Amino acid sequence: MSNNIAPVRKAVIPVAGLGTRFLPTTRSVPKILIPILNIPVIEYAVREVVNSGITDIAVVMSRGMEPVVDYFGEHKELVDILDERGKTDLANMQREISSLASITTLYQDNPRGPGHAVLMANEFVGGEPFAVLFPDDVIWHETPGTKQLLDVRTAHGGSVVAARAVPDEVVPTKGIIDGDEIGNGVFSVRGLVEKPSFEDAPSNLSIIGRYVLDPAVFEYLEGEHAGAGGEIQLTDAIEATIGSVPVHACRFEGHHADTGNPGGMLEAALYEAGKDPALRDLVRSAIDGWE
Repeated sequence: MSNNIAPVRKAVIPVAGLGTRFLPTTRSVPKILIPILNIPVIEYAVREVVNSGITDIAVVMSRGMEPVVDYFGEHKELVDILDERGKTDLANMQREISSLASITTLYQDNPRGPGHAVLMANEFVGGEPFAVLFPDDVIWHETPGTKQLLDVRTAHGGSVVAARAVPDEVVPTKGIIDGDEIGNGVFSVRGLVEKPSFEDAPSNLSIIGRYVLDPAVFEYLEGEHAGAGGEIQLTDAIEATIGSVPVHACRFEGHHADTGNPGGMLEAALYEAGKDPALRDLVRSAIDGWE
């Protein structure tokens, strides 16, 4: 593969959605602002992008979700109060959050699926390769999940999707990969199938919400083709480029939790608590008290 591979300088983070699995909280709080302990899920996604070397980010959201982007604003009054009270470390933490990245707000006024959300960023992407993170999926590893995909792209070019094996009963709810492993957890992709029946699935290797994409996907997305569930599927757009653009899957390393449901959010909170000795002891004490 040639070393003349264009750098990835932009990322798209779709956050639109009703968050029905977190009602009644999501009556007034965007799901993506629900915290894992004290840090909202959206901050995990933004930090992963930044730690992967990308600081130009578009957040695609519905009207009324402005607090998602406001979270990364300056909040000068709060910072000033913290400084006045001598809480310098907390004040500096707020300044650091505000300076993480350049964030553009884009709106998905008529949500029609994940592919439609990415289509809203076509002008922002500007014909360049770009990363996509669906922030419900949180990945912990010393090498950020997006950086792992970027490394595969550097080696092979084209598009790269994150992947992991999933239980058989989960297969019909996921985008499934048909491909051959070419070494070190990297697969050459022949095809992608969105939410197949278990009997029709080519494997149990599922796409997880991380992508590094060639802009060729927009040619398909602009046609607004309805796929599984009547939605415009990003999986279909990537699959349509196979043969003209190299597509690979990266079986990423690290711990993964799907925080898009309460069970996954609890798993994420417990994983984070396990890093802190005091919180770990608190969790153990609480569990010991269960009848």
